[in-house]
Amino acid sequence: MTTTASARPTAVEPGGIEAIPASKRHGSPWQLFATWTAPNLEFATVFVGFIAVAYFGLGFWQALAGIVLGNALGSATQGILSTWGPREGLAQLVLSRTAFGSRGNILPAGINTVMAGLGWFAVNSVSGALALATLTGMPAWLALIIVVILEVALAFVGHDLVQFFERYASIVLGVIFLIAVISIFSAADVNTAVKGGGFSFGGFTLTVAAAFGYAAGWNPYASDYSRYLPKNTSKLKIGLAAGLGNFVSCTVLMAAGAAAALIVAPADVSPTAAFVHSMPTWVANLTLVGIAIGAIAANALNVYSGAMSFLAAGIRIPFSLRRAIIAVGFGIVGFFIALASILNESIAANYENFLLVIAYWIAPWLGIVLVDRLIRRGTAISDFVPDKAKYRNPAGVISLLVAGVISIWLFSNQSFYVGLIAGKAQIGDLTPLVGLVLAGVIYFALFQVFKPQLGGPVSEEPDEIVGVDAADLVA
Repeated sequence: MTTTASARPTAVEPGGIEAIPASKRHGSPWQLFATWTAPNLEFATVFVGFIAVAYFGLGFWQALAGIVLGNALGSATQGILSTWGPREGLAQLVLSRTAFGSRGNILPAGINTVMAGLGWFAVNSVSGALALATLTGMPAWLALIIVVILEVALAFVGHDLVQFFERYASIVLGVIFLIAVISIFSAADVNTAVKGGGFSFGGFTLTVAAAFGYAAGWNPYASDYSRYLPKNTSKLKIGLAAGLGNFVSCTVLMAAGAAAALIVAPADVSPTAAFVHSMPTWVANLTLVGIAIGAIAANALNVYSGAMSFLAAGIRIPFSLRRAIIAVGFGIVGFFIALASILNESIAANYENFLLVIAYWIAPWLGIVLVDRLIRRGTAISDFVPDKAKYRNPAGVISLLVAGVISIWLFSNQSFYVGLIAGKAQIGDLTPLVGLVLAGVIYFALFQVFKPQLGGPVSEEPDEIVGVDAADLVA
């Protein structure tokens, strides 16, 4: 059923993280293809491919193999998680409560709040601002203000406007970046040998981890954008639309970034200017416009879902527009983080570290929620996700912490810390893979020990779950 909000995407979405009732469900599963295409058509995606060649020392084809593998893993899980939204009409970090418990879920919800609402927001705002500054000649700080205002405005209004914007942005950005990619590949020799580089297992695993970190960076938001779909929507269509949208856009732009790294650029220009310097002027200007729009498309999702994660931690905000208000707060804080990054000119190093850190926590979280969902297949969760349920499941928190600590301690390969095994064996960064598998195994074992509650048959689950938002009764 199409609602007034669906027909008027500029109407501010009220409330917070409460379940979406059947009367407000609308949309097509294929809209998710655009939702997960548009936010990847931006410079941050390009930069993943760039660092695979310029920083990790791989040749183009070796980098492409790592990019494809990392994106395939992150996009497959994006498709799977997206299929969870329509059943209960709940956001992703709310669904995470079954694996972590009401209080334990504060940990992953809090981490995602920082990573999405602040971390990713700052990273993408910087690339968008630099593109706008390069295009217009305006100061970077002024360009940052303009970009942030547009990003926050979309997130403030909410779900329907975000989906509306992503739908049309995917078309505009698709055309722009198709032209840009053709221009890059026409100027680059992908068979060029990388000076001082070549294939290394370490460089390959770093590339896989970085690509996975980027593609899977959307995983904690997945059902946020499928929860408005009718309950009987095809899971296959949802999974394909979300997964393919993520995979195709990420892979094409990361490949362009790897090719761009083979083109010599001036040493004293910003990363965005270096990317477009080999293009004809009109293509370069068009691409800079695309980079700025792409940053806005990405951060509309980051701010929106960051606010959802904040509320999923059980924070009580007694206002009807609580989600919208939180989005504005994140925009203000994220602006100053982005401004600091621009002023200290440490963008490249910070981005490389951020990509890997994202995967460090998302991978074990993924292992836990996937195993939890497998154990609970065919059972209802309506008794466990409301805020007042006081449901406990220590297996989730213990698994996340233990797997995270062990995988980072042994396999991390960061500029600020190198794990014991990674430093001796020169294996790059296997932290995400080890974290995902180890967390899943530990959670499965601890589930048998703690024996958290399982619900009755899913057929007995109520049509609408009430009491999910801590402010439901006071807003």
